[in-house]
Amino acid sequence: MKNQILLLLCVVALFSLFSCDQPDEITTSSDARLEFELDTLRFDTVFTELGSATRYFKVYNPNDKAVVISRVYLEGENNSFFRMNVDGDPGNVQEDVMVLANDSIYVFAEVTIDPDQPLSASPFVINENLVFETNDNVQRVVLEAWGQNANYFPSRFNKGVPTVLTCNDQEVIWDDPKPYVIYGEIFIDSCMLTVMEGTQIYVHGGVAKNEVFGTFNDGILYTLSRGKFNFKGTLENPVVIQGDRLETPFQNDPGQWFGIIIGRGSKGSNFEHTIIKNSNIGVYVDSAGSATLKNAQIFNTAGSGILAYSASITAENTLVYNNYGNSVQLIKGGNYKFTYCTFASYGVDASALAMSNFFCFDDVCNNFQTNRLNAEFINSIIFGSSSDEIILSDAFEGEGFLQFQVNFRNCIVKVDDLLEQQDGLYENFIGNQCNPCINATRQDALFVNPSDDDYHLDTLSIAEMQAIPILSPNPITIDLDGKERDAQNPDIGCYEYESN
Repeated sequence: MKNQILLLLCVVALFSLFSCDQPDEITTSSDARLEFELDTLRFDTVFTELGSATRYFKVYNPNDKAVVISRVYLEGENNSFFRMNVDGDPGNVQEDVMVLANDSIYVFAEVTIDPDQPLSASPFVINENLVFETNDNVQRVVLEAWGQNANYFPSRFNKGVPTVLTCNDQEVIWDDPKPYVIYGEIFIDSCMLTVMEGTQIYVHGGVAKNEVFGTFNDGILYTLSRGKFNFKGTLENPVVIQGDRLETPFQNDPGQWFGIIIGRGSKGSNFEHTIIKNSNIGVYVDSAGSATLKNAQIFNTAGSGILAYSASITAENTLVYNNYGNSVQLIKGGNYKFTYCTFASYGVDASALAMSNFFCFDDVCNNFQTNRLNAEFINSIIFGSSSDEIILSDAFEGEGFLQFQVNFRNCIVKVDDLLEQQDGLYENFIGNQCNPCINATRQDALFVNPSDDDYHLDTLSIAEMQAIPILSPNPITIDLDGKERDAQNPDIGCYEYESN
């Protein structure tokens, strides 16, 4: 019996020995070369000091035997702008890295740009070789990064920290050709912040927490009651404000920073030829505040593009699209005038326009407040992929004298259920509140290609020659592109049709 057990143990041990994976045989032949997923690893524009997102690529061993990379290193080694990690091991020099037969490894890299580079070299390009030495073979992958010097306001260590910008009711001007990178929450108090044409503003977002806002998405530009913005872009050189993630995958990501807030009672903010994108909210105007938008674009927001609460807004030649909330949302009344605007809402469960003359303070709206709404839309397009792109909410259900004044003239809208809901309150919306109007359908030719965010007018667009000229009090004779509008029969929306 004892001999049988001993024999069984020997058999099991022998079986285990042969069933274990044997280490790959290693080749030292100079014919065994590596292959790479790419020859150049490119980084999009990186601000000085900020670093970048990590990029990576794969290194392949196409041989039937394992190879040992005797040395992998950045040519700059400790003086390199780049940092690397080879298959999980950090360090700018790695030795004796094995790649199994017909297998691969990952190489990760990130970059920090020298903040002392002169402006004349900004933006500038940094190239460096990542070198692989294997069996007397020397192979290289190029690392390429575009750098950009920047103004950090107030500093790059201000994440999640409120900062007050004040100037004793004077003016602070931003006109540096280098971009401004904003950290934290900037409160404008007793001051006008003027941003000159061509200025680029990048806002650093992300989750932050403080005593003022609690936990929130960082990156807020906020005017207090005696503060205001004056963004003075031009057609050729607009002011652009966006998140600070410039890598290609982030170009269209919403919610990268919080947004612009016109605080309670703040009056006179102006946004001309201004592009606002990739925020939670484009522009929010709080109660008794006011703002003017001319030739503005607001897009790629996680919430509404324009949001107002008992406020005043005047807008013309303004395009709002790609918003995960309502493109324009007007809450608890206020005074609004939109002329030659385009509000487009595609692919989301939110309308292009929502308006109310009340605000609920609880979920069932037992506790609410009302305020008179006066909203006028002229020569504008309110359209999208939903059956109803306009939501109207009147606390008085049409019985309150002058409490819900909405007027659409020479507009293109899209409404369906609205005409039957609320006990037929708006069954005559087309013809009463909206007159003259076109109630368009998805079959109607309108835009060139909403899927590509091209909201210029289609060749056969129903918007052509359906607007009325705006001659007073301030004539509007050009469109968002600077094209002259037809003096007699202009087109509806922010763009005038341009034939080839």
